[in-house]
Amino acid sequence: MDLAPLRPLAVVGSINVDVVARVARLPGPGETVLGGALTRSPGGKGANQAVAAARLGARVRMVGCVGDDSDGRWMIDALRDAGVDTGGIWLGDTPTGTALIAVDANGENQIVVCPGANAAVEAPDDLGDDEAVLAQLEIPLATVAALATAPGFLALNAAPAAELPASVVERADLVIVNETEYALQPALAAARLVAVTHGAAGAVLLSRGTEVARASAPPVTAVDSVGAGDAFAAALTLGLHAGWPPELALRAACAVGADAVTMPGAQPPLRPLASYAWEVP
Repeated sequence: MDLAPLRPLAVVGSINVDVVARVARLPGPGETVLGGALTRSPGGKGANQAVAAARLGARVRMVGCVGDDSDGRWMIDALRDAGVDTGGIWLGDTPTGTALIAVDANGENQIVVCPGANAAVEAPDDLGDDEAVLAQLEIPLATVAALATAPGFLALNAAPAAELPASVVERADLVIVNETEYALQPALAAARLVAVTHGAAGAVLLSRGTEVARASAPPVTAVDSVGAGDAFAAALTLGLHAGWPPELALRAACAVGADAVTMPGAQPPLRPLASYAWEVP
């Protein structure tokens, strides 16, 4: 089967510096755990998804906000180096956003996000009919609501969980959540298409609450799960926007997410999306 080429994508979302501590196990409430090396790297759900989409072979532009500081300039350079168009990123009056992340020996993580300049992200007014939009909830909810007027394919990674405006739920062509986020957002049962991820168990596609496709995740040895959900979101959005059959797009996205957990960092190197599609049986 010939696969249709990927179409343009605009990612409207967060750009953060990830400050990561790797520990043997994650701490419980009130507990202190001694860890190993501390690292700083590019992150933010929006930036992670933009980089993943570019590495999967799409033409991608990033719409977001960073601080007028060294971290902000570093984040812009990192996105540009990954092949992302950074013309839609502006410098805000507050510092660049930061995520504090603990990762255990099994790749599981805990994350606290300090939004910083991400609180100033606004919806662009130059979206085209052929351009998909992918957004997340690390930016103001009012900005996400404004994207309901986007003329093309609209995908929302509804994370972290929040009460979404009905207009967004009704308008979104695709909503992506994990199983916990889906349980916390009951309004999503009415959405036209929802992808629910189940970690190593794969993912399902639901239309108005009814399952229409299911895919398993290839077995891998997990190193770091921080960027896996973002890679999955980028892959599924690109596949569905290109018109791939939903089951094939879902299976390819699960393969991308599985590949992402085998590498450290929120923005792992990835192959063209079509290569993942041919991997699945």
